[in-house]
Amino acid sequence: MPNLDERGHLLTEQANPKSEHLDQLTTLELVDLFNQEDARTIVAIAEAREQLATAIDLTATSLRQGGRLFYIGAGTSGRLGVLDAAECPPTFCSDPEQVQGIIAGGAEALVRSSEGLEDRVDDGAAAIADRHITAIDVVVGITAGGTTPYVHGALQAARQRGATTILIACVPADQVSAQVDVDIRLLVGAEVLAGSTRLKAGTVTKLALNILSTGVMVQLGKVYGNRMVDVAVTNKKLHDRALRILQDLTDLNREAADYLLEQSDRSVKLALLMHWTGLGKEEGDRLLADYQGNLRKAAMASHE
Repeated sequence: MPNLDERGHLLTEQANPKSEHLDQLTTLELVDLFNQEDARTIVAIAEAREQLATAIDLTATSLRQGGRLFYIGAGTSGRLGVLDAAECPPTFCSDPEQVQGIIAGGAEALVRSSEGLEDRVDDGAAAIADRHITAIDVVVGITAGGTTPYVHGALQAARQRGATTILIACVPADQVSAQVDVDIRLLVGAEVLAGSTRLKAGTVTKLALNILSTGVMVQLGKVYGNRMVDVAVTNKKLHDRALRILQDLTDLNREAADYLLEQSDRSVKLALLMHWTGLGKEEGDRLLADYQGNLRKAAMASHE
């Protein structure tokens, strides 16, 4: 089988010849080696650009229809999915139900390893059933080595329900195949520490999830230019960010921006629309709703 080493190991389980003397390196040599190997993650993302773009387009289409995005995985892969899902509400003010992370073993597995649970195909299928996943939902299975039974059970169950399915793995398709709508392979090669997929595989997965969720939210109108205009103003840091966005995109001073933010019930997007159009809160809300929350389209429509 192609891409297996002489002992038949998957790509993620192979020994990296560049690090065969890892325990004999100086500390600086070790750091340099990690740095050199991590550069492969950027190349891997570039090589998967078309698949990532397709995943963004399909997911955005589903979410516009009221669908949800689910990440599902075990171990490091599961934790990365949960992390990305958890960061969507504060960044994009999205409903916590819209993007969800599922990890084998549940919440306890986030802080305590429960690797044995990844072997349970039926548990993956049950997770899909428990969340009543339908044809308008998207399920992203994350498995660095590509073989996790829990993930494959979930993807198969999701396909049976008509959901859009996406696989993120760090082994070639000719090592481990999968029946999914979008097959994203992030080929970073053997780890510096053989088999430790929390390293390059984990890093490249985080990069891919960053791109996927952010790209989807851009398409959903959660961003204006490169500003997170749907930021949830829930603490001092985010309040300060909201004021800076308002000041940067208007001619307001900080005091006026703060007043406008309060008039809009702390919605940066609505505050900007009110300032640019002269509309009141209720009228602004209605206009944004008419354009599915897209600030640019709503602002342009007000001037037609």
